[in-house]
Amino acid sequence: MGVAVDRWSKTEIKELLNKCWMTHDGMWFFHCLQAVGIEKTNELNLAAIGSLAGIEIRRICRTLGMAEPKIETFDALKTFMVDINTLFMPDFMRFHYNFPEDNQMHVAYAPGACFAYKGIQRLGVIDGYRCGVFYRLECWFRELGIPFSVTPEVSGCMMHTDGECFRDYVFNLQLKSTS
Repeated sequence: MGVAVDRWSKTEIKELLNKCWMTHDGMWFFHCLQAVGIEKTNELNLAAIGSLAGIEIRRICRTLGMAEPKIETFDALKTFMVDINTLFMPDFMRFHYNFPEDNQMHVAYAPGACFAYKGIQRLGVIDGYRCGVFYRLECWFRELGIPFSVTPEVSGCMMHTDGECFRDYVFNLQLKSTS
């Protein structure tokens, strides 16, 4: 009898690991919410995301063979985002991004599809939730030394207030390597 995992595709493994991680994240949020309420849970969640981002980025960069966690060109950022998407973004999240122009990135969830929105809505505290999903991405950008601006600037849940969730990022990066 062989090991079942040997029969799984990379996509199936990524889906399973991400579903387990998201369930852990949701259960952590739920138990914090029960113990300390939504405001303190938001504070702890964002602090944990901020602390995790540096560790994640160093691990990701090592795995991708990058000498240091720094991105200096828009081309390098696009390549990095493709790699991140391949590693981290399971199909069930329905997360999409594109690069409409140089030094710009549009990131969005399909309407109603954000996993955090769905989970927090089920917990009944969506009105008080402070989004951690895009905060994580922005913490990665900061850890990578990428100067950026974002619109809209949202701290709550845009899916809840607007029925859609997206961010538009503008970067201040070289377009191509000069070496």
